Amino acid sequence: MMRPAAFAIPGDITTLTGGYIYERRLLEGLRTHGHDVKHIELGDSFPAPTDAHMAHAVEALTKLPPDRALILDGLVYGSIETNGLAKVRAPIVAMIHHPLALETGLDSATAEHLYKTERDNLALAAHVLVPSPHTANILTTDYAVPEAKITIAQPGTNRPTLPYAPTQPPLILSVGIQHPRKGHDILLRALAKLTHLDWRATIVGSPHDPAHADILAQMRTDLSLTTRVTLAGRLPQADLDQLYAEATLFTLATRYEGYGIVFDEALARGLPIVTCATGAVPQTVPRDAGLLVPPDEPNALAEALAFVLTDENTRAAMTHAARRAGAALPSWSDTARTASAVLNAL
Repeated sequence: MMRPAAFAIPGDITTLTGGYIYERRLLEGLRTHGHDVKHIELGDSFPAPTDAHMAHAVEALTKLPPDRALILDGLVYGSIETNGLAKVRAPIVAMIHHPLALETGLDSATAEHLYKTERDNLALAAHVLVPSPHTANILTTDYAVPEAKITIAQPGTNRPTLPYAPTQPPLILSVGIQHPRKGHDILLRALAKLTHLDWRATIVGSPHDPAHADILAQMRTDLSLTTRVTLAGRLPQADLDQLYAEATLFTLATRYEGYGIVFDEALARGLPIVTCATGAVPQTVPRDAGLLVPPDEPNALAEALAFVLTDENTRAAMTHAARRAGAALPSWSDTARTASAVLNAL
């Protein structure tokens, strides 16, 4: 008998970020594996909830019966009132992609508030699902979560549907929402140092932070990159698949990742990766398939990009390693199977 569950997620579940993709696919996968899973849509203001959204979340979650497990998205889990969460009768499974206090750009008071709230709330969890060993280690060392209460459910990966067909000039592809944490500003500065080489670049990702999106658009103009760099925004999956097929390499100048689904997407397509040694990235990107540089260093990123673009032997070796690693990645069915076992064992 598969345990019934509820999956509480803030905002639009079809939002194109790694976290939302993960949770949508997990919800679908659990249903495929035979679980009765109720989707609870909470307010989209989390992790800085309005009073109305906070009250609605507490009310919706406390109504759940004790026989229906609750999987609670990390944006809510780390910011919902601890007193309200303590009233939930259902056994709680926290879905933590990365601790909220580690988000880029927080002031110290906000970071401390989120850290304390998430730490206190994690003490109420029956179990915790995380996407990576990196996040698991943070929760055990910094948030006092017992190792036995944590299960790593690695994200699944979509297999490519289009043949590899790199274009000329070489396409540098980056995929990530337009938010400071994704480091697109660092990428633009790095690309501005490579105008002597032949390439074009496309950055795919919705303007999640409108103010930052405006900064990126202005940087693109100020750095004289308007003819070589496309800020594509959100694209249909078919268009993104086409870009992956045409790309020569994948890059993301991220400042932090709790996992990074886009790296698996690049590996599945055999793309060499240039990114930053931060968060879970060193565990996600194989050393022979990627070059990792320190975050916030455009010079180092530019050197790594130039090396992969100009050294055909290195690029060929990285491509082979990426394809090998991509073929070994789990499916979304594997991810759901892992989470299913957690629910049934509660």
